[in-house]
Amino acid sequence: MCARRVVDQELSRDRILEEARGLFATRGYDTLTMRSIAKALGYSHGALYYHFRDKAELFYALVVEDFNFLLMRQKEMLDRTVPGSMGHLKDLMMEFIKFGMENPHHYEIMFMVRDPELRRYSRTKQAQCMDMFASVVREVVKEDPDAVKKLYTLPWSLFMSLHGFISYSIHFYQSYEEVRHLAEAHVEYLCSGLHANTCSCPL
Repeated sequence: MCARRVVDQELSRDRILEEARGLFATRGYDTLTMRSIAKALGYSHGALYYHFRDKAELFYALVVEDFNFLLMRQKEMLDRTVPGSMGHLKDLMMEFIKFGMENPHHYEIMFMVRDPELRRYSRTKQAQCMDMFASVVREVVKEDPDAVKKLYTLPWSLFMSLHGFISYSIHFYQSYEEVRHLAEAHVEYLCSGLHANTCSCPL
């Protein structure tokens, strides 16, 4: 059996990504090396190079995987709700909060990385996520007389409000269940400013 096959069986790509995700979130990109990641896994650093050329490629793989996971969850949720309704938007907002709270390491890598060089890895995927969210918001407010003024600023304002809720909760190690009722109230409050006549439907 060749050395490559042995390594693939012993140390999978998914296992490397899962371990590295937590390490990047808790220790930061600059302090980590391929050697330190391999040590945390209990392997020599050479084993990682069978799957990734360097640390940057490993980090980018995490970004792509995490955003794909979020987008998949959101699409599945949207397929189960009525398009263009306020309930549709509320469900999407709650799903985003739930994802961030239940996957703090994913969320930190996707939306909370401070290093300008690293943010470029997530910029394209962030745009895809934002486009999906914006399309739902615009569909909800399209009948509003002032819709044209809101088409670009409103999705961003709502998104940042959700981001603030998630990042604050993550900072204080709160679980989704601990803040679920607060999250529902937060989403309800945000929606109340969109269409007074269409925000009365329950979450």
